[in-house]
Amino acid sequence: MKLLTKIVAVAALLGLGACSSTWTTNYDAPLSSDVSRGWRVASVQVVVPDSLTTSEQNSFAPNFDIVWHGEPLGDRKAQVARLMEEGVRAGSAKLRGSKPVTLQVIMSRFHAVTPRAVSRAPGAVHDIRYTIQAFDSRGNPLTPQVITMADLEANVGTQAILAAQQGQTQQVRIRDHIAKVTAGWLGVGPDPRRSFTGVGR
Repeated sequence: MKLLTKIVAVAALLGLGACSSTWTTNYDAPLSSDVSRGWRVASVQVVVPDSLTTSEQNSFAPNFDIVWHGEPLGDRKAQVARLMEEGVRAGSAKLRGSKPVTLQVIMSRFHAVTPRAVSRAPGAVHDIRYTIQAFDSRGNPLTPQVITMADLEANVGTQAILAAQQGQTQQVRIRDHIAKVTAGWLGVGPDPRRSFTGVGR
């Protein structure tokens, strides 16, 4: 039985390794700072549609839209919404203009890595997709709805343990990454757009 378990585990790892592909942090051209510097973010609204699937399944790459194990058991959609809001607020903190705006985020995927992947996979990727759009105080759109891809390499194995000991948990790393992506899109931070190769779903 132990031998069979090992064979299944090795097969799963090999299958995961075969899923190595190109990932990206990307969005349309950043906003001009001439536009955004007059803004002040009064509200951040994060929508996680009811149609998105979620599960506590602890496999290497669960086939669900919301996969999040970075916090204690709870409402995963609410946790993701809160984490995204914190990241967007941090990324827009430099906007201190006089015009109040609302940033609306609509999630389509938040596929972070599972404990099983952290402990046993050769590599992993946080696969994050959403749209973001700015509105004025009357609800009029100031930007189009921008499709955003915010993939991020995940720490696994010993690297994950050492990073967590230094405070770089999944939650912290993803929040900081979303902040950088938001700042880049708003034109108030370095442009974080890039592609990389990694193992993931």
